[in-house]
Amino acid sequence: MTQRGYTTEELGRLNNFAVEPKVYVDDVQRVGFTQYAEQLNGRLAMIGFLSALAVELVTGHGVVTWLTNL
Repeated sequence: MTQRGYTTEELGRLNNFAVEPKVYVDDVQRVGFTQYAEQLNGRLAMIGFLSALAVELVTGHGVVTWLTNL
């Protein structure tokens, strides 16, 4: 039985630790092919491509050559 922010158990004893917080439910889908996932994948691909160009400019060799000579 819930009364004024505290609960009592079956035997009528006070159980003030059983008050559960209100749950916030977000209806936004976070998995699968969503707008958020596609934007994140695109941004990570741009970072990877620019990193590959930077490695080529700094070393004078392509990424595959640079990786095989490590």
